[in-house]
Amino acid sequence: MSHIRDRFHKAADKQVAEFTASVACDLRLYPYDIAGSIAHAKMLAKQGIISAPEAETITRGLESIKEEIEQGRFQFKTELEDIHMNIEARLMEKVGEVGGKLHTARSRNDQIALDLRLFTREAITKTLAGLKSLQKALVGLAEANREVIIPGYTHLQAAQPVLLAHHLLAYFEMLKRDAARFGDCRRRASVLPLGSGALAGVAYDIDRDFLARELGFSQISQNSLDAVSDRDFILEYESAASLCMMHLSRLAEEIILWASEGFGFVELDEAYATGSSIMPQKKNPDVAELSRGKTGRVYGHLMALLVTMKALPLAYNRDLQEDKEGFFDVVDTLLSTLAVFTGMISSLKVKPENTRKALERGYLLATDLADYLVKKGETFRSAHGIVARLVSYAAAKNKSFAELSLGEYREFSPLFEEDVSAITVASSIAARDVPGGTAPKRVAQALAAARKTLEEP
Repeated sequence: MSHIRDRFHKAADKQVAEFTASVACDLRLYPYDIAGSIAHAKMLAKQGIISAPEAETITRGLESIKEEIEQGRFQFKTELEDIHMNIEARLMEKVGEVGGKLHTARSRNDQIALDLRLFTREAITKTLAGLKSLQKALVGLAEANREVIIPGYTHLQAAQPVLLAHHLLAYFEMLKRDAARFGDCRRRASVLPLGSGALAGVAYDIDRDFLARELGFSQISQNSLDAVSDRDFILEYESAASLCMMHLSRLAEEIILWASEGFGFVELDEAYATGSSIMPQKKNPDVAELSRGKTGRVYGHLMALLVTMKALPLAYNRDLQEDKEGFFDVVDTLLSTLAVFTGMISSLKVKPENTRKALERGYLLATDLADYLVKKGETFRSAHGIVARLVSYAAAKNKSFAELSLGEYREFSPLFEEDVSAITVASSIAARDVPGGTAPKRVAQALAAARKTLEEP
């Protein structure tokens, strides 16, 4: 086994070696581990801790190892525990004892903290790109259907008419908040831990500011104990990912409903649906359903790491090895869900003929009738009661509001006049002419604002 067992006279039990090894999981950190090691070697040479030729030899060796890994020629060994020791051992095979100088003035504790922060920064960059692509798809679908009106719902009961574009832009707003959260996470992840050593700092004249510049960090950590044991940035990513997946799950649920025969508001592209093994007629919204299901998995990883962290004393504890597997799965799950959602939304076909039929059900203009009476001098509470009784009457007669005569209206209030017939779905939409409302003018402004947001870097 590697030199990390030099303290012991007995080899690790095979089961213990397998139990404690993390290389099967953390091998995907190799590009960040190598980038960090190259920067560290440069810094050691700059500070005169190793010579410039030694740093060049180490750097060439690391670059060669990276090529081996990317070409599938690198042999990862479980007995070497992790990605760090696998790379270091191979480096010494390639360049000799000089490779052993690379670990001067650092520990695996600050090394893994560095690797994870580098990985997180890149994951956030990819996540933000995925969010923007989905936002573009939502805006594109909204713009292509800006005239379409659908029932808005509360308690999954038809409530008031809204523009479909307004409904879709609600998800744009959710994703905008998600992007802001990931942006915040990126700023806090951009703290260099390297130089913290195992827990107390290092006994060498190192240049941490140089390392920060080389690796693109905005600042260096201020406490070595915190730096090697901090996983807040992972928890933040997983928390932001959980919120984002919750938003995607809500949208998935609506697509599932809208694509069902009971609604029929949209039709899924065949590339984003599946069939049944027994029922030939089925066109199942499996992409949306799986996205909804994967949300629970992301939640689970967040809770697992919170529970792992809750009782850890300073500084590093081996429990922290459990941070990576769930984290990687969260990143992979979120990125793949964003990508498949973008394609599904981009190819979604809206069926306005069915949304129009849905608007004829459920007495969606009841609030507009109450507002009508208020404008005639009735109090809103009284108007609410009048229209509630009117709805009960119309339902009992199996009539829509449009099918009621003026005489029938006036049985409930003498304030109803001929102009009550001017209350329509279109007038209801137009009346919501307030900032954030569903009036066409306001939605057009919101679409323009969304487009402007998408143009920002």
